[in-house]
Amino acid sequence: MSGPWGAAGPALRAPRAGWVWAAAAALALGALLGAWRWAAGRRRRRRPARLQRVGTVSSLFVYPVKSCRGVAVPRAQVTPMGLQSGELRDRFWLVTKEDGHMVTARQEPRLVLVSVGCEDGCLALSAPGMEELRVPVRLPRKNPVRNCRLFGLDIQGRDCGDEVARWLTTFLNSEPYRLVHFEPSMVPRKSKDVINLFRTTDEVAYPDCSPVLIISEASLEDLNTRLEKKVKIQNFRPNIFVTGCNAFEEDTWEEILIGSVEMKGTVCCARCILTTVNPDTGVLDRKEPLETLKSYRLCDPSERHIYKSSPLFGRYFAVDKTGTIQVGDPVYKMVQ
Repeated sequence: MSGPWGAAGPALRAPRAGWVWAAAAALALGALLGAWRWAAGRRRRRRPARLQRVGTVSSLFVYPVKSCRGVAVPRAQVTPMGLQSGELRDRFWLVTKEDGHMVTARQEPRLVLVSVGCEDGCLALSAPGMEELRVPVRLPRKNPVRNCRLFGLDIQGRDCGDEVARWLTTFLNSEPYRLVHFEPSMVPRKSKDVINLFRTTDEVAYPDCSPVLIISEASLEDLNTRLEKKVKIQNFRPNIFVTGCNAFEEDTWEEILIGSVEMKGTVCCARCILTTVNPDTGVLDRKEPLETLKSYRLCDPSERHIYKSSPLFGRYFAVDKTGTIQVGDPVYKMVQ
């Protein structure tokens, strides 16, 4: 090329091409580094540096009707809203007053004598002196949806009908009660609205506040060494009962793995008079084991704003990764 800049033309274009190449390379490197950091972070969350075995699942319990007798199961699905075995989901049924306020064994201790099963697509209820009653799990759409109230929070439930309402009222010899069922299309309660330490993604139907409650056998044994009359694990209604660890070691578990299920420890379970209901007789004692727990299981003063004066027994967990667990599964603490 001739002209006054002919010789300079290629020399001027070469730096421009080099700059573009360098910028593109920098962008590509930045993207690669970002992807690596994201993948590394995901690996840290999903594949911790170390798994430390801390126990073994000895029992699994689902409590389909809040405050009624639990169902021991050999395996269960762990969903974001708690344990499920077949069509039985944990605390997806609730006894209410006619105005929708919840009724539990705190008010009606004989609820713990109501056994619950599932046969042929029906919830099967039985109790001393009562004939077994079956209620369809999938209720007719004509059954009204009722507005219910749990711990000051609103939630819906589809009414299970007059027959089971009469059955419960007769057995409890009480004012008229209803039974409602939480359906998947309904809006769950936010655990964070009950205890602020939960995440905004943690949700429940009719449990007090958490999808999963874990207690160790060693903790129960430790308590029973201090009681004149021993209590059962049924007094405390956990979902997962763990053996092979020290007493109250579950209080320290932040992230755990059982089977393919990952769970995050949130808060300890603050105990109330429900623990004093005898699960075999339905009699409310109001004293033990609560008084003994208060003698040595109160929280640190710095946590009084969370637990107040209630003693602690068991730990609540939220679900990070769903899956299936079974009796005999190892329990691992996920150590970063």
